[in-house]
Parts: sequence; C-alpha cells; structure tokens
Amino acid sequence: MSKPLADRIALVTGASRGIGRATALALAREGAHVVAVARTVGGLEEVDDAARAAGSSATLVPLDMRDYAGLYRLAAALNERYQHLDILIGNAAIAGQRSPLDHIEPPAWDEIFAINVTANWHLIRAMDPLLKRAKAGRAVFMTSGAATNARAYAGPYSSSKAALDALARTYAAETTSTALRVNLFNPGPTRTRMRAQVMPGEDPMTLPTAEDVAEKIVAMCLPEFSETGKLYDFPAGKLLQFMPPA
Repeated sequence: MSKPLADRIALVTGASRGIGRATALALAREGAHVVAVARTVGGLEEVDDAARAAGSSATLVPLDMRDYAGLYRLAAALNERYQHLDILIGNAAIAGQRSPLDHIEPPAWDEIFAINVTANWHLIRAMDPLLKRAKAGRAVFMTSGAATNARAYAGPYSSSKAALDALARTYAAETTSTALRVNLFNPGPTRTRMRAQVMPGEDPMTLPTAEDVAEKIVAMCLPEFSETGKLYDFPAGKLLQFMPPA
C-alpha cells in the first residue's frame, strides 16, 4: 500500500536533533524524501541512517542558517533536480541569551533574529516558486507560546518568535489563492536539548517527546490538510485561527 507522502520532497531545517530530527524521520516513514538541513554533520548522518531504515531516503545539507546565499544555492539545486518542493518545515531556531533587555549584547540580539526570523524570510524567498509548483505545497513554521506570552529575561527569543508569527501570517495571506497552505505550529514544552538548556531544573520526563510532537506536524503536511493561516497548538490539541478570514 502506498504511503501518504510517497514521491514527495520535504525540506526540514534544524533536522539533526530535537523536533527537527523527529519530524524529518516521521516524514520519511510516511514516504517522503527528506532534504535535511543542519550544521551538525554527524547528526545529519544519523538522520540518513534512520531514514534508510524506515525505507525512505534523505539528502543531507550541512548548512548554517545564517548562510543565506547557501539557502538560494539549495533552492537552485532542488529546482534542477526536482523542479518543485512539496513540504517546507521551518524548524531551525536558537534560544538566545537569557538576560535583562538592557544587558543583552547587540551581537546576541542580531544572532537570534538572523536564525529565527531572517533565515525563514530567505527560505520563503528561495523556496516559494518551488512550493507553488507542487500539487499540494505545505509550509509549517515552528513558533512558541513565548511569541504571545513574553517572560522576563527571554526578550530576544520572544521577540523573534513574534516576528516569525507575523512573517508566517503574511505569507499565508499572500498565498490564499494558490494550492500552497501555510501554517504555524506551537509544540509547547517538549523533551529536547534546547528546552533542557533553558529550563535546567525541569524534569524532562514530564514533557512530551519530540516524536509525539512530530506526528502532529506531519498531519499538517498531508495533501488532504486544507487549512491555511492557522496555528496548531500542541498543548491545547487544536487548531487556532491566527489570520482573519478573507
């Protein structure tokens, strides 16, 4: 029996660990060929091994998300090889410096926006033509409750996720007349390395795993998922409207 994502091409950023890795492998299990983007070569090789074990395949792209020219080179390579892109998962992010706003150094502020926001804008610019050539293009960007629930000492991260939300809302509004569906996904507290770094006193065993979260992300990538301009809130277990209806 054919898998639901057979013959589809899925690009996942931050694919070497955490939610990105789990999502890449969940997409592979459903038949997608995964284009796995991350800085860590060893982690990417593990994703490749796991994807092959699941009966699928992966293209490994060692790339820093701040290498914007590299994102355009990747788009050109995908265009030459496949002429389209079915799924884009904008997952790569950093937590950034935790400090009072007036203590944050400008390079730290610039770095988190470069990775969490600007890189996703370049991804949209680079991949938009390929996504629109797909029969059922799907783009999912990873947000956070911090985007609307700002906490002390997490200003750079909260601000970057709020900006990403606005970016995704705009992209969804601009593509409503196409076959491309653009949505946000809030995983909430998840058992990942980044969460452990930010919340070192938290018991990780009380949190959902990245694999739990990934299954819901994959559901938003299926051809039959027709919603756009929505936010899936994993802790609440439901879709929320973040864009006024046209």
